[in-house]
Amino acid sequence: MPKHIFVTGGVASALGKGLTASSLGRLLKMRGLRVTMQKLDPYINVDPGTMNPFEHGEVFVTDDGGETDLDLGHYERFIDENLGRNSNATTGSIYQAVLAAERRGDYLGKTVQVIPHITDEIKRRINRLATDDVDVVITEVGGTVGDIEILPFLEAIRQFRKEAGRDNVCYIHVTLVPFIGPAGEQKTKPTQHSVTELRSRGIQPDVIVCRSEEPLSSNLKRKISNLCDVDERAVVNAADARNIYELPLILNDEGLDTIVCEVLRIDAPVDLSPWKALVAKVEAATKPVRIGLIGKYISLPDAYLSVVESLKHAGFHHGAAVEIDWIQAEDVEGLLAAGRLHDLDGMVIPGGFGERGFEGKIAAAGYARENLIPCLGICLGLQAMTVDFARNVLRMTGANSTEMDPTTPYPVIDLMHDQRDISDKGGTQRLGAYYAILEAGSVVHRAYGEPVVSERHRHRYELNASLKAKFDAAGLRCSGVSPDRRLVEFIELTDHPFWVGTQAHPEFKSRPDRPHPLFRELVGAALDVRAARDAAAAVSPADFQPKIAPSHISTPVSAPSQSSSVA
Repeated sequence: MPKHIFVTGGVASALGKGLTASSLGRLLKMRGLRVTMQKLDPYINVDPGTMNPFEHGEVFVTDDGGETDLDLGHYERFIDENLGRNSNATTGSIYQAVLAAERRGDYLGKTVQVIPHITDEIKRRINRLATDDVDVVITEVGGTVGDIEILPFLEAIRQFRKEAGRDNVCYIHVTLVPFIGPAGEQKTKPTQHSVTELRSRGIQPDVIVCRSEEPLSSNLKRKISNLCDVDERAVVNAADARNIYELPLILNDEGLDTIVCEVLRIDAPVDLSPWKALVAKVEAATKPVRIGLIGKYISLPDAYLSVVESLKHAGFHHGAAVEIDWIQAEDVEGLLAAGRLHDLDGMVIPGGFGERGFEGKIAAAGYARENLIPCLGICLGLQAMTVDFARNVLRMTGANSTEMDPTTPYPVIDLMHDQRDISDKGGTQRLGAYYAILEAGSVVHRAYGEPVVSERHRHRYELNASLKAKFDAAGLRCSGVSPDRRLVEFIELTDHPFWVGTQAHPEFKSRPDRPHPLFRELVGAALDVRAARDAAAAVSPADFQPKIAPSHISTPVSAPSQSSSVA
């Protein structure tokens, strides 16, 4: 029977419950245990798919097409397991399931109530991950103790220990020990109040993880132990770390995984050597490289969390410290005039929806193309690169995506025919993992080292494949297509250091010890560009100018039909 660990939080949000749970998952995997993870979110949305990124950060997409909380990205990156839609449950999805059951008559006319019907559904969501090929299920409960909407979840996990058995459940509570500047002291009172609130709901934590800026003294740990009724060894300090990948080692030093294994009656030695090697690699990554991220949600960096982590992973591989230059897409055209993009070593144009900032992304793609700056376009980024090439190389004046301009004379990005009559926007999306066939000898084929790859998608518009021959002839290689040859999945320039676009979201599959091939090659090309620029500037700084890409100017072409389903 699988063991269960429940991670709750108190005092404030964004304390790092997800990273704590992820780090514990990695530590248990290094003990040879089979681990899976889950996030229970108290918000009433059915899933994060319809949320504005400013509300909740990025939407993390799983292989099976689940639109999930960004914490699942942390889970996958740390435990190196592909999770599914069942690893994220929200209040909305739980009530939706209960109401559907009530309408079917599953409750035989009984009054439907929070207890037992909602709590039973929550427990069912937890239990469906407890399969025979899993040793430990780690469940993070979103929100903070004391929130109104969290109460059914706390009641469900309280009941869970009684049903699963005391030795099969461990409760971990993550809380805050703030430093009060004027008093010059760290204060334990927020932790005491948080644990008191949790205990009032019938849950006594087995472990308290204290977040703090600086390490806690043994006296403070002893005080928390006495006032919160936990063993002093079970007061674990997670002080601020230099990087998130150091956290498993910090928590191991504090004894977190040892205490958890004692509570769960698990006897398995830990081998930290692979993770120590990774952390050493992270700390040795010092070569500077500057990557511009051209986004429309840059005021909330969590909107691009997986992109940022993927760039870091690629930097670890190359021994480089990636500096991200956050560039608002709406400001790009003005920044071009000011020379702001001149010093970039590389560029990422990430995904998104809607026309705001799209023209800036097109301008950034064109600048990277003309000035031989390595550029990776992701989803909407590929579409911006395609529009740039159509307008400025193929001279398709007014070329655009029909998402942005339904009346464009050159619909280079368009819906598939079979998507046109679907009124539900979610119904038109390609979600989850899809295969692509890569053209032999292409940049992407060399990067992946495989002829067929699988990547996760989240979009509804496609490159108009009726233009594929024209793009190929002009130098924009459609280097990856769907198995039925109907959809273009990858594009690249044939005479550029690295100008590659993918309709997928490769950032969701990158790992700290195994960077995604496209990010790895982007950062490698950016390092080469920086080295060449530094060498040229050292020879003759005053005369050095960025190279301009060869022109692909051709005669204007006739407008295509609004279709992307031509082979």
